[in-house]
Amino acid sequence: MSTAVNGHHRPAPPSTVTIGQPVDLTKPREPEDTPPLVRPAEAPEPVDAPAARQRARRIRRATRRVQAAVTHERTRKTLRLAARHSAYLIGGTGVVAKRVWHGRTVAVHHQMRQAAVAAGDHAGAAEWQDKADRFRQARHQRRMDLLTKAPHVVQSAAIGLAGAEGALLLLGICMAASSHDPHDVVVPTMAAVDAVRAVCWFVGVAWGPALALLVLAGLSHLWRAGQAHGTAPVWARPASGTADDVPITPSIVVKALSDLGIAALKKSIKDMTDGAAGMLGPITRAGCGAEVDVTLPSGVSTEEVLARRRKLAENLHRHEHELHMSIPPAPRTVRMWIADSGALDEPIGPSPLVLDPDVTADMRKGRAPWGQDLRGDAVLISLWQRHMLITGLSNQGKTASLRALALWLAFDPRVEFRIADLKGVGDWQMFNGLASVLIQGPTDEHVMAATNMVEAGVDEMGRRIALMRQLTAEGWTQEKILADSRFRPLVLIVDEAQVAYGSGAVGEDKRPYGGSKATSRYFQAIKKIHDQGRAVSVTTWEGTQDPTNENLPKRSREGNHIRASLVVGTESQAEMALGAQALAGGAAPHKLRQGLDKGTLVVAGDGVKLEPGQASVTVRTHFIDGDQAAEIAERAKARRAGVETRDGTQAPAEEIDHLADIAAVLEGGERIQTQEVLRRLIDRAPSVYQGWELRDLKRVLDEAGAAAYQTRADDGSSGVMCVSRIRVLAALERRAEEAEIDGE
Repeated sequence: MSTAVNGHHRPAPPSTVTIGQPVDLTKPREPEDTPPLVRPAEAPEPVDAPAARQRARRIRRATRRVQAAVTHERTRKTLRLAARHSAYLIGGTGVVAKRVWHGRTVAVHHQMRQAAVAAGDHAGAAEWQDKADRFRQARHQRRMDLLTKAPHVVQSAAIGLAGAEGALLLLGICMAASSHDPHDVVVPTMAAVDAVRAVCWFVGVAWGPALALLVLAGLSHLWRAGQAHGTAPVWARPASGTADDVPITPSIVVKALSDLGIAALKKSIKDMTDGAAGMLGPITRAGCGAEVDVTLPSGVSTEEVLARRRKLAENLHRHEHELHMSIPPAPRTVRMWIADSGALDEPIGPSPLVLDPDVTADMRKGRAPWGQDLRGDAVLISLWQRHMLITGLSNQGKTASLRALALWLAFDPRVEFRIADLKGVGDWQMFNGLASVLIQGPTDEHVMAATNMVEAGVDEMGRRIALMRQLTAEGWTQEKILADSRFRPLVLIVDEAQVAYGSGAVGEDKRPYGGSKATSRYFQAIKKIHDQGRAVSVTTWEGTQDPTNENLPKRSREGNHIRASLVVGTESQAEMALGAQALAGGAAPHKLRQGLDKGTLVVAGDGVKLEPGQASVTVRTHFIDGDQAAEIAERAKARRAGVETRDGTQAPAEEIDHLADIAAVLEGGERIQTQEVLRRLIDRAPSVYQGWELRDLKRVLDEAGAAAYQTRADDGSSGVMCVSRIRVLAALERRAEEAEIDGE
């Protein structure tokens, strides 16, 4: 059978089936009957294609293995471990180098001098400059001694070596004479040489291990220094499951703000094209934490963010007490300080009063070291002409904080203390011999004595005001008046003042001692001193518990220049303690932790240096225990003349025997100038004679019949007014005789 194609005939292929012819489908076809299938549209496969695919698979498999090895948790831990310990070693080297540098230079002296200048303590700055000069002189002397002693050391070594060799030769001569062998003369010398050779051999053998151990010891010391100062980066620190493992980054801060639950804030952050980076200022390291300023978008107020402090802290992986927020001067801005986890639970260092035995104080120009702020910077407080209030819950460090300031001020011998401790458990006992009045006890009698003490301060204030008017009329300047001994600072301290405000004691005139009404003697006395006492250096310090309108009247608490609060129970109490303005600026003593934040104060007022726009500062005060306070008080007493301390129940100043006091200060002289007599009286009993003038002395002498008289110079001219000891003693004798006659 054939087919015709274009007029040509060719035979049909074997596999062609003719129509109508039966086909057996079960019969396999012979291989030779099946022609190869040819696809002319496809290119032929390369001979090496399987090998190429195999290589590609091997490369992908190796890449996956490398990626898995690099991203494996064990690899990450190993890298963090290596980075952490390397950072400890490198950072420790810097720490030790800085420590050595400070020990061999005056860098620390300059830092302390700059701090003193910044605090306005010019006397302290001069003292640190003097210490730096003495350090330089001593260092120079040591270097010169080293240069001059080096030749002497070489000379001494040569003489010692020659002496030793002479002794060996002498020993050898003795041995040769004994053994009749001349060779024995050098035997001791050769033995010494062998000993030196053995030592050199031992040093040569042990030098390598000893050097290795020395290097290991040095590296270990550097590593420990780095670990102690936390020089490793946050991401390389060991994972402990705490918030310390989460660093403060811009993305974390933005995410925390977005999740606060403020719809306008979240929408604004979502709409920002820069990922809300424009909201944040630089994140800077500040003490034991990080600080950042957040500029809020339009429509979001600072109050909304401040009200969500706890949620924001948790969003930042911190506890509430580890986030502190304040309002800087820029509008719509919140300043956040985020502590490292657990950093606020670590105690701060001891007080400079404990460390420096040569500490000095100047109430007028100096500042008291009180503690550290959250950045770790020293907090210095000015006490000059400032009334102060410290409040908080019981057993949170109120008395210790108040007492620390008084201990510093005790080193200024011009300051007079009158103290009423209405707890009465001995917290202020070390001021016996420092304070002219020390009342200790919680009873109504002690409240009466405390009230009398404050009222005596009001009388002293009145005398000073009258004297100031007189001296001003005579042409005295304010500076000269306040420098006069009659205006020496008087500080009235009432600890546990809520006992006085809450007392139900009533005087003979039917006026209550306690309370907050106009009839309350204690409240009225405090109020009068708040109104006018500052101008004549009469100030009050009050410490009180659990502030309420009943135990801390509004007029009393708002008259203070410095207001500080430890932890309190409620926000309303925090407002009573610090004022509404401080709370609006971010102060939150009610957010402190009772029992855990002992000695931590939120301070508002003009006594502490604040940043522009800042309403308060959180202070972690130095703790001075009872034994340390007693030791500091003894050092302060050594700088003062003997102070006679009264317990507040003695006779008032009007019943004191002034004539007997005058006779006592006249001992050692037959006649003394009236001005000198007055000065001696003030030194003898400042609480009684502080406000005295020459006319008061003249009045007492005239009434006793021992009037002062004017001396005459050799040329017949008038001399000075003097007090005669003979006249005073005669007046005392007459008074005793009259008392005896009246008794009969």
